[in-house]
Amino acid sequence: MEAELKSLENKLEQLIRVAQQLRAENHQLRQDVASARNANRKLEDKIGGATARLEALLQKLPEEDAA
Repeated sequence: MEAELKSLENKLEQLIRVAQQLRAENHQLRQDVASARNANRKLEDKIGGATARLEALLQKLPEEDAA
């Protein structure tokens, strides 16, 4: 009986350690996702600005005559 209780105690301690590790990893992954989303938004803004500048430049080009 004592051995069974000690085994259960060890398993419980192991489970607690794994749960804590997973919680910490989950927290880090959430931070990584938030950072990646922020970087993605900045890149989308840059692409939008570049697209607008290109469209403005294209409007300034003379149109080609159709042959």
